[in-house]
Amino acid sequence: MNYYGYGFDYTYVLVIIGFLITLIAQLYIKSSYSKYKKINTKSGLDGYEVARRILNSNGLNNIDIVETEGELSDHYDPSRKVVRLSTDVYHGKSIASSSIAAHECGHAVQDKEGYFFLRFRSAMVPFANISSKIGYIAVVIGLVAGITNLIWIGIALEMVILLFQIITLPVEINASNRAAKFLALEALVEKSEQTGSKKMLNAAALTYVASVLSTLLSVLRLVLIASNRNRRR
Repeated sequence: MNYYGYGFDYTYVLVIIGFLITLIAQLYIKSSYSKYKKINTKSGLDGYEVARRILNSNGLNNIDIVETEGELSDHYDPSRKVVRLSTDVYHGKSIASSSIAAHECGHAVQDKEGYFFLRFRSAMVPFANISSKIGYIAVVIGLVAGITNLIWIGIALEMVILLFQIITLPVEINASNRAAKFLALEALVEKSEQTGSKKMLNAAALTYVASVLSTLLSVLRLVLIASNRNRRR
Protein backbone atom coordinates (compact mmCIF):
# COMPACT_ATOMS: atom_id res chain seq x y z
CA MET A 1 0.00 0.00 0.00
CA ASN A 2 1.38 3.41 -0.94
CA TYR A 3 0.97 6.01 1.81
CA TYR A 4 2.44 8.74 -0.35
CA GLY A 5 0.25 8.58 -3.43
CA TYR A 6 -0.76 11.77 -5.20
CA GLY A 7 1.83 13.78 -3.24
CA PHE A 8 0.02 13.39 0.08
CA ASP A 9 1.19 11.43 3.11
CA TYR A 10 -1.98 9.66 4.21
CA THR A 11 -0.42 8.72 7.56
CA TYR A 12 -1.10 12.33 8.58
CA VAL A 13 -4.70 11.21 9.00
CA LEU A 14 -3.52 9.38 12.13
CA VAL A 15 -1.96 12.60 13.41
CA ILE A 16 -5.20 14.48 12.83
CA ILE A 17 -7.26 11.79 14.59
CA GLY A 18 -4.86 11.81 17.55
CA PHE A 19 -5.02 15.61 17.74
CA LEU A 20 -8.83 15.57 17.70
CA ILE A 21 -9.00 12.91 20.42
CA THR A 22 -6.69 14.96 22.65
CA LEU A 23 -8.54 18.19 21.89
CA ILE A 24 -11.94 16.70 22.71
CA ALA A 25 -10.64 15.26 26.00
CA GLN A 26 -9.09 18.61 26.97
CA LEU A 27 -12.28 20.49 26.14
CA TYR A 28 -14.30 18.00 28.17
CA ILE A 29 -12.13 18.28 31.29
CA LYS A 30 -12.05 22.08 31.06
CA SER A 31 -15.81 22.21 30.52
CA SER A 32 -16.43 19.91 33.50
CA TYR A 33 -14.00 21.86 35.67
CA SER A 34 -15.57 25.19 34.66
CA LYS A 35 -19.03 23.84 35.53
CA TYR A 36 -18.28 22.22 38.88
CA LYS A 37 -15.92 24.88 40.21
CA LYS A 38 -18.95 27.18 40.27
CA ILE A 39 -20.95 24.80 42.49
CA ASN A 40 -19.91 24.94 46.13
CA THR A 41 -20.28 21.90 48.37
CA LYS A 42 -22.62 22.10 51.32
CA SER A 43 -19.78 21.13 53.64
CA GLY A 44 -18.16 24.51 52.96
CA LEU A 45 -14.67 22.97 53.06
CA ASP A 46 -11.97 24.22 50.73
CA GLY A 47 -9.57 21.98 48.83
CA TYR A 48 -6.89 22.22 51.50
CA GLU A 49 -9.30 21.19 54.26
CA VAL A 50 -10.65 18.29 52.21
CA ALA A 51 -7.13 17.05 51.50
CA ARG A 52 -6.06 17.44 55.12
CA ARG A 53 -9.02 15.43 56.40
CA ILE A 54 -8.47 12.61 53.92
CA LEU A 55 -4.75 12.42 54.59
CA ASN A 56 -5.20 12.48 58.36
CA SER A 57 -7.88 9.79 58.26
CA ASN A 58 -5.44 7.58 56.34
CA GLY A 59 -2.59 8.10 58.77
CA LEU A 60 -0.75 10.54 56.53
CA ASN A 61 -0.38 13.47 58.91
CA ASN A 62 3.21 13.82 57.70
CA ILE A 63 2.17 14.72 54.15
CA ASP A 64 2.29 18.46 53.48
CA ILE A 65 -0.25 20.27 51.30
CA VAL A 66 1.06 23.30 49.44
CA GLU A 67 -0.35 25.79 46.97
CA THR A 68 1.09 25.80 43.45
CA GLU A 69 0.63 28.02 40.40
CA GLY A 70 -1.36 27.22 37.28
CA GLU A 71 -4.76 25.75 36.49
CA LEU A 72 -5.29 22.00 36.83
CA SER A 73 -1.62 21.74 37.78
CA ASP A 74 -2.47 19.69 40.87
CA HIS A 75 -0.32 16.64 41.60
CA TYR A 76 1.21 14.48 44.29
CA ASP A 77 5.00 14.52 44.57
CA PRO A 78 6.05 11.06 45.83
CA SER A 79 9.71 12.03 46.16
CA ARG A 80 9.00 14.91 48.55
CA LYS A 81 5.76 13.52 50.02
CA VAL A 82 3.81 16.65 49.14
CA VAL A 83 0.33 17.21 47.71
CA ARG A 84 0.42 20.27 45.48
CA LEU A 85 -2.89 21.99 44.78
CA SER A 86 -3.45 24.82 42.31
CA THR A 87 -4.68 28.10 43.77
CA ASP A 88 -8.33 27.63 42.77
CA VAL A 89 -8.39 24.10 44.17
CA TYR A 90 -6.45 24.97 47.33
CA HIS A 91 -8.84 27.79 48.28
CA GLY A 92 -11.95 26.70 46.40
CA LYS A 93 -14.98 25.24 48.16
CA SER A 94 -16.50 23.71 45.06
CA ILE A 95 -17.28 20.18 43.93
CA ALA A 96 -14.36 20.45 41.51
CA SER A 97 -11.94 21.53 44.24
CA SER A 98 -12.98 18.74 46.59
CA SER A 99 -12.79 16.13 43.82
CA ILE A 100 -9.35 17.15 42.60
CA ALA A 101 -7.96 17.42 46.14
CA ALA A 102 -9.32 13.96 46.96
CA HIS A 103 -7.82 12.54 43.77
CA GLU A 104 -4.34 13.76 44.64
CA CYS A 105 -4.74 12.32 48.14
CA GLY A 106 -5.58 9.05 46.42
CA HIS A 107 -2.05 9.07 45.00
CA ALA A 108 -0.62 9.72 48.46
CA VAL A 109 -2.47 6.69 49.84
CA GLN A 110 -1.27 4.62 46.88
CA ASP A 111 2.27 5.63 47.78
CA LYS A 112 1.77 4.65 51.41
CA GLU A 113 0.38 1.24 50.45
CA GLY A 114 3.08 0.60 47.85
CA TYR A 115 0.57 0.42 44.99
CA PHE A 116 2.35 -1.58 42.27
CA PHE A 117 1.48 0.55 39.25
CA LEU A 118 2.49 3.76 41.04
CA ARG A 119 5.88 2.28 41.90
CA PHE A 120 6.30 0.97 38.37
CA ARG A 121 5.45 4.38 36.93
CA SER A 122 7.85 6.15 39.30
CA ALA A 123 10.64 3.75 38.28
CA MET A 124 9.93 4.51 34.61
CA VAL A 125 10.07 8.32 34.95
CA PRO A 126 13.81 8.67 34.10
CA PHE A 127 13.46 6.42 31.03
CA ALA A 128 10.30 8.23 29.89
CA ASN A 129 12.02 11.62 30.26
CA ILE A 130 15.00 10.50 28.18
CA SER A 131 12.76 8.91 25.55
CA SER A 132 10.62 12.05 25.24
CA LYS A 133 13.72 14.17 24.64
CA ILE A 134 15.51 12.06 22.06
CA GLY A 135 12.85 9.78 20.56
CA TYR A 136 11.52 12.14 17.91
CA ILE A 137 14.96 13.64 17.35
CA ALA A 138 16.18 10.18 16.35
CA VAL A 139 13.19 9.76 14.03
CA VAL A 140 13.70 13.16 12.36
CA ILE A 141 17.44 12.59 11.87
CA GLY A 142 16.71 9.12 10.52
CA LEU A 143 14.19 10.51 8.02
CA VAL A 144 16.43 13.36 6.86
CA ALA A 145 19.56 11.21 6.64
CA GLY A 146 17.72 8.21 5.22
CA ILE A 147 18.86 5.95 8.09
CA THR A 148 15.97 3.54 8.59
CA ASN A 149 17.56 1.81 11.60
CA LEU A 150 17.72 5.17 13.39
CA ILE A 151 14.00 5.64 12.70
CA TRP A 152 13.30 2.29 14.36
CA ILE A 153 15.39 3.31 17.37
CA GLY A 154 13.29 6.46 17.65
CA ILE A 155 10.12 4.36 17.42
CA ALA A 156 11.37 2.10 20.22
CA LEU A 157 11.95 5.18 22.39
CA GLU A 158 8.45 6.46 21.59
CA MET A 159 7.07 3.07 22.66
CA VAL A 160 8.67 3.62 26.07
CA ILE A 161 6.55 6.76 26.37
CA LEU A 162 3.48 4.78 25.29
CA LEU A 163 4.19 2.13 27.94
CA PHE A 164 4.59 4.88 30.54
CA GLN A 165 1.20 6.32 29.60
CA ILE A 166 -0.44 2.88 29.68
CA ILE A 167 0.96 2.28 33.17
CA THR A 168 -0.37 5.70 34.18
CA LEU A 169 -3.95 4.70 33.35
CA PRO A 170 -4.56 2.29 36.28
CA VAL A 171 -2.75 4.74 38.59
CA GLU A 172 -5.12 7.56 37.71
CA ILE A 173 -8.29 5.47 37.57
CA ASN A 174 -7.49 3.89 40.94
CA ALA A 175 -6.81 7.32 42.46
CA SER A 176 -10.17 8.58 41.19
CA ASN A 177 -11.98 5.54 42.60
CA ARG A 178 -10.28 6.10 45.95
CA ALA A 179 -11.23 9.78 45.82
CA ALA A 180 -14.91 8.98 45.33
CA LYS A 181 -14.83 6.62 48.32
CA PHE A 182 -12.97 9.12 50.51
CA LEU A 183 -15.43 11.88 49.73
CA ALA A 184 -18.40 9.65 50.52
CA LEU A 185 -17.00 7.97 53.66
CA GLU A 186 -15.82 11.24 55.18
CA ALA A 187 -19.10 12.95 54.20
CA LEU A 188 -17.09 15.64 52.42
CA VAL A 189 -19.67 15.75 49.64
CA GLU A 190 -23.32 14.93 50.08
CA LYS A 191 -25.16 12.31 48.03
CA SER A 192 -26.68 14.98 45.81
CA GLU A 193 -23.17 16.23 45.01
CA GLN A 194 -21.55 12.84 44.37
CA THR A 195 -22.81 12.57 40.79
CA GLY A 196 -21.09 15.82 39.86
CA SER A 197 -17.95 14.76 41.68
CA LYS A 198 -17.79 11.46 39.79
CA LYS A 199 -18.31 13.26 36.47
CA MET A 200 -15.40 15.54 37.34
CA LEU A 201 -13.18 12.58 38.23
CA ASN A 202 -14.18 10.65 35.10
CA ALA A 203 -13.43 13.66 32.91
CA ALA A 204 -9.92 13.81 34.38
CA ALA A 205 -9.38 10.09 33.71
CA LEU A 206 -10.52 10.56 30.12
CA THR A 207 -7.57 12.86 29.40
CA TYR A 208 -5.16 10.00 30.20
CA VAL A 209 -7.07 7.63 27.94
CA ALA A 210 -6.85 10.24 25.19
CA SER A 211 -3.08 10.57 25.71
CA VAL A 212 -2.63 6.83 25.28
CA LEU A 213 -4.70 6.74 22.09
CA SER A 214 -2.93 9.79 20.65
CA THR A 215 0.54 8.35 21.33
CA LEU A 216 -0.53 4.96 19.97
CA LEU A 217 -1.63 6.56 16.70
CA SER A 218 1.61 8.54 16.54
CA VAL A 219 3.69 5.39 17.00
CA LEU A 220 1.58 3.56 14.41
CA ARG A 221 2.23 6.36 11.92
CA LEU A 222 5.99 6.11 12.48
CA VAL A 223 5.87 2.33 12.04
CA LEU A 224 4.02 2.76 8.73
CA ILE A 225 6.59 5.32 7.55
CA ALA A 226 9.54 3.10 8.52
CA SER A 227 7.94 0.02 6.95
CA ASN A 228 7.21 1.90 3.76
CA ARG A 229 10.85 3.02 3.53
CA ASN A 230 11.98 -0.59 3.95
CA ARG A 231 9.79 -1.66 1.05
CA ARG A 232 11.12 1.12 -1.17
CA ARG A 233 14.78 0.26 -0.56
